[in-house]
Amino acid sequence: MASKAVKKIVNEKDKNIRKELYNKYVKEITPKHNWLLNLLKAFLIGGLISLLGQIFINIYLALGADMELAATYNSLSLILLSVVLTGLGIYPKLAKFGGAGCVVPITGFANSVAAPAIEYKKEGQIFGIGCKIFTISGPVILYGIFSSWLLGLIYYIYEFMIKK
Repeated sequence: MASKAVKKIVNEKDKNIRKELYNKYVKEITPKHNWLLNLLKAFLIGGLISLLGQIFINIYLALGADMELAATYNSLSLILLSVVLTGLGIYPKLAKFGGAGCVVPITGFANSVAAPAIEYKKEGQIFGIGCKIFTISGPVILYGIFSSWLLGLIYYIYEFMIKK
């Protein structure tokens, strides 16, 4: 069915009709999304990750850590759990279900580093893992550092040049 529609579009000589056929074809094959359901799934998964983080913090506080150390251990625990679940193939399924609820927290960033490393490990340590590990997270790191630098520069100019 799809190949007939595509052939009909490609073989159409009139630009306007071809454009109209193409738009109709795209509308037919584009999946319909329920934004409210996606929102609820993201809220549920993001909330569960946050709840897990709070549980980790409470455990570390109960073990005698101060709040700063408990928060640090919490971050490390969530990162470790995310990497392990990525390696087991569970985190991608969770991310497919929860969408942005899995991507936004620190666990999503850990997943974005671990997933390419796991995917390209068969190509070796250097050309596989070494070259591909930051393909997804690299731009986040780059723009995070650049944004921090830019905001620091603006703050410096404001504090030491304009304010005086």
